[in-house]
Amino acid sequence: MTDNRIERDTMGEMQVPADALYGASTGRAVENFPIAKRPVPAAVIHAFGHLKAACAQANKDLGKLDAKLADVIIAAATEVAEGKHDQHFPVDIYQTGSGTSTNMNANEVIASLANEKLGLGATTKADGGVHPNDHVNMGQSSNDTFPTAMHIAAAVEIDQQLQPGLEYLAKELAKRGDEWDKIIKVGRTHLMDATPIRVGQMFHGYAAQAKNAAVRADRAKERILENMPIGGTAVGTGINTHPDFSGRVCKSLTTKLGVLFTEAENHCEAQAAKDSFVEAHGELKTIAVSMTKIANDIRHLGSGPRCGIGELNLPAIQPGSSIMPGKVNPVICESMMQVACRVIGNDGTVMASALGGVGSIFELNVAMPVMIEAFLESVSLMANVANVFVDKLLKGLEVNEERCAELLDSSLMTITALAPEVGYEKCAALAKQAHKENKTIKQLVGELELMPPARLEELMNYDSMTRPEA
Repeated sequence: MTDNRIERDTMGEMQVPADALYGASTGRAVENFPIAKRPVPAAVIHAFGHLKAACAQANKDLGKLDAKLADVIIAAATEVAEGKHDQHFPVDIYQTGSGTSTNMNANEVIASLANEKLGLGATTKADGGVHPNDHVNMGQSSNDTFPTAMHIAAAVEIDQQLQPGLEYLAKELAKRGDEWDKIIKVGRTHLMDATPIRVGQMFHGYAAQAKNAAVRADRAKERILENMPIGGTAVGTGINTHPDFSGRVCKSLTTKLGVLFTEAENHCEAQAAKDSFVEAHGELKTIAVSMTKIANDIRHLGSGPRCGIGELNLPAIQPGSSIMPGKVNPVICESMMQVACRVIGNDGTVMASALGGVGSIFELNVAMPVMIEAFLESVSLMANVANVFVDKLLKGLEVNEERCAELLDSSLMTITALAPEVGYEKCAALAKQAHKENKTIKQLVGELELMPPARLEELMNYDSMTRPEA
């Protein structure tokens, strides 16, 4: 059985584990919210570390916080930012909607670490030491710190994880496009045969989607960066906070994290609404839609190996069936598509969390923990699956050139190249006749001697069909 110690807050005594860095407020939250039984995402906790360090520095520079106390707070908060004390942040996702429990968790852990550095022992409160509310939380409220930590975590994760993953995906798709640009295959529209297309053109199309996805991720990041709530305190009025506090905190965070954080133009809006997160996650949802297109096309083009399309050979990375020997499935494509399903579902969570009357009510949004968990899950899943898609699928993907040529020769839609000379209605009749007689277009037109053989060869050049006329 774990030993406990007694901590105190404004509600009285509270038992917490003897080795815990947190205090009574956190202990109460752990007891009150055994809901998901998973804590707030580590990225948010690390963001709190960066934020509390920046706040202490700003208060020190503004003459509000004793330099000695500020320095130990900064040192302690930096350790939290570095993930050294994640195990001391046990508060559940489904807690108070403002994130007050997590803010106090951060205040208490940082106070304990700071007091230990002062030689006062790892305690949340000590005479002459750091107090979680008076010092660590100086000039702050849960109502502006938790949403600010959301902004920090979201922006940093997009910048460091999602954008690089999407750029990696785009680069590899473009590389495949360059390698396979001379291979020609049948195009398909409405799931039916269409005019020819180069495999390279198709993959450069996918690459363009991935490049656009990286741009959308950057737009999401910029929307998050420009609306920092810190400095609004309880309701956006800035009570108990120096007017220069927010600007200094944003500048400190920018220097530390390498992305440009900007104070909210209107703190009341920044705390009362979460429109910026709805907008930003909308960009993430669009990225998920792009991922489904790329993954779904590739899995269908690789269908078979004998009874499907079979124009692509997907790398075999694991057995596909527990009953059918030798079966291999497009598991990486399916993984990416499942990620997209989750992201699209998360968009509903983010939107619902921001709705007036649900999360955003009067001067505060009260559904922030679940909102940021959904948002960060979307970022993490898409970043990870983009990397896996490249490493486990694209790098081993091959084109079945023989199959591409076979299907292209049998396609009836190559007749389109003859339409300018033969006419649309005549070509339609020829296509139907070729299908009925099980002949290729080139074979039938040659037999009917509708044009000189040299001209037929010129018009039936598949490569020229994939390029605009001069």
